[in-house]
Amino acid sequence: MHSRRDILRYTASAGAVLPLAAACGTSERSAGDPDATLVRYQGTAGSVVFPELAADLGYLDGIELEWIGDTTSGPQDIQAVATGDTDIGGAFNGAIAKLVAAGSPITSVISYYGSDEESFNGYYVLEDSEITGARDLVGRKVAMNTLGAHHEFVVREWLAREGLGPDEIARVELTVVPPANTEQSLRAGQVHAATLGGILRETAVERGGIRPLFTDEALYGTFSYGSLVLRDEFVEEHPDATLSLVSGVARAIRWSQVTPREEVVDRFAAIVEGRGRNETSEVIRYWRSSGVAGTGGVVAQEEFAIWLEWLDRNGELPGGSVEASDLYTNEFNPFHNGTFPEGSGPDGQPVGGPTESEDA
Repeated sequence: MHSRRDILRYTASAGAVLPLAAACGTSERSAGDPDATLVRYQGTAGSVVFPELAADLGYLDGIELEWIGDTTSGPQDIQAVATGDTDIGGAFNGAIAKLVAAGSPITSVISYYGSDEESFNGYYVLEDSEITGARDLVGRKVAMNTLGAHHEFVVREWLAREGLGPDEIARVELTVVPPANTEQSLRAGQVHAATLGGILRETAVERGGIRPLFTDEALYGTFSYGSLVLRDEFVEEHPDATLSLVSGVARAIRWSQVTPREEVVDRFAAIVEGRGRNETSEVIRYWRSSGVAGTGGVVAQEEFAIWLEWLDRNGELPGGSVEASDLYTNEFNPFHNGTFPEGSGPDGQPVGGPTESEDA
């Protein structure tokens, strides 16, 4: 009997030799190119997702993207992939693990966000708040954009590391607040602590009057938190298209990792301003780094294993329900074995350096 990993390894090898037209099967084609596979995805208002960057850089060989709207959260994005409403989407790795454990036929193929010294999420309180430690949050509200994803896991992990027991952690009220309203809710006293990242964090800090309890970067260091997923059916039926899509996104991620920040920001802004979605590129100007830890988005097993351990420890997913190694594959990522394709650097030349393999 073949595991999901065995199937993916087989299709990855097949993808190197199958012509795209044969691999596409019954996929939709664009009117301009009968051999192009149409890949549906959700975007983010005022931002650029890596498949969009890959398309703009010309890295998506034989792939055409179709934007079907903007996602409301990571869990919603990967649920849309699982149900076949989209073909690629991304979320926090813990949310992916829970969805796979529930029977959804999806596999992570590349890391797409994380934290480092430049890009991170902070968990803030008012400057004059009496809250100075984890235990002070018991019985109080902590705002975040959604439950069951990155921020819930990170907050609960921090509380546990600070010595709180399960009963105390359960009394910390995690409250969903739209990101655009989070700072206002904190300053108005509607919540006692708030999750802030990117432009929302930077502008809030500039205005003053708040301080961080902790940051996710301080908790885990440079670490990839989330992955892009594909349906297993898509991978099996379209191995060559999968290889083109993932390798193109990997090259785009690597481009963002090695290109001067100003050039990346200008490119992102041009993409946002040129796509006609009635949005502003203001947020793009606050971009600091990709936050992706692995070279070109290579997934490290620890980026899943740590959350499986957490879910087991908290009684949400019994140990052994799924294995970390079965949740992802690096087979389609050209950076996973230390080889770097032409055109990955900012000047169109190969970029070098060590990278961690899938089995490291």
